[in-house]
Amino acid sequence: MSLKKWFKEEWVDISRPKKGGGYEKCGRSKAGKKTYPKCLPKAKAAGLTEKQRKSAVRRKRAAGNPGGKPTNVSTFVKRKKRGGKKKK
Repeated sequence: MSLKKWFKEEWVDISRPKKGGGYEKCGRSKAGKKTYPKCLPKAKAAGLTEKQRKSAVRRKRAAGNPGGKPTNVSTFVKRKKRGGKKKK
């Protein structure tokens, strides 16, 4: 994906759903400092299940905001690979 396309996408805050459907635009102007936004492109947000959305928001807020810097948190949980040494 090009950076130009990335900037042109419509970004939404999945932690603030609207009553009629969809999500509020990304940013904190109206939300103030009470909640930390989890922003995604609108197309990606539409494909999330309720469980995935809640998990992503929970992990974003748990990561906090140390030093006022943006915090990047993966939208999807990374599964640990099974394996290791086999017992003989």
